[in-house]
Amino acid sequence: MPDSTKPTSLAVIIMAAGKGTRMKNPEKAKVMYEICGKPMVEYVVDLASKLQANRTLLVIGWQKQLVVEHFSKLNYQVEFVEQNEQLGTGHAILQTMEPLADFVGDVLVLSGDVPLLTEKTAKALIGYHRATEAVATILTAELDDPTGYGRIVHNEDGSVKKIVEHKDASKKELSIKEINSGIYVFDKEKLFECLPKIKPNNVQKEYYLTDVFELFWKNDWRVSAVKDIDAVEVMGINDPKQLEDAQNIMSVKATL
Repeated sequence: MPDSTKPTSLAVIIMAAGKGTRMKNPEKAKVMYEICGKPMVEYVVDLASKLQANRTLLVIGWQKQLVVEHFSKLNYQVEFVEQNEQLGTGHAILQTMEPLADFVGDVLVLSGDVPLLTEKTAKALIGYHRATEAVATILTAELDDPTGYGRIVHNEDGSVKKIVEHKDASKKELSIKEINSGIYVFDKEKLFECLPKIKPNNVQKEYYLTDVFELFWKNDWRVSAVKDIDAVEVMGINDPKQLEDAQNIMSVKATL
């Protein structure tokens, strides 16, 4: 059995290729919208730096030159990986397979449009992942209104049994308020063993990163979950209203 106390290398992948059509400005990469004077993606890169990640990979696509130019002026150690076609979250992570070929350790997957996640929560997620010797650990949150989100179903030992998408959920599953935040830690070897096997079997013809979990469960590999105490941390920025909300939250935090 592996020693969970042994230090493990960490790579952080930040998905930042999206168009952000609801932001109403095709000239700007979604992740470059500013919160308190900084592009939202910079908060996510800064988090990777605080976690002392051995590698930080930024998956870029739409208006990628704006992202590259911004970080070229800063001191962060960032590697850029291009996703020329936006074919889903699974496809985005697949682009990092070659750059991470020689990397050994854990992979933390973050979103460039989720800027409020704290170092404390991220460390708790990574720590629990390693302590439970899971192949993957999901950051979850409890929402008063979980409409539209995938629900987390647990086994008796607390590990994750399945993620049920809202549209596929039974009445009982719809009553679950614990949702999938889309933030994960993976064992790199197991992730890239299974990721190439997922198929775009959906209306959008996209490769969903969540489909990789089905392969984990088929192999009887453990998937863990950590519930974020403050659901605000996993809030994604998809439209001007959410951008304004994040600005207000961050402004308040700055005064504390």
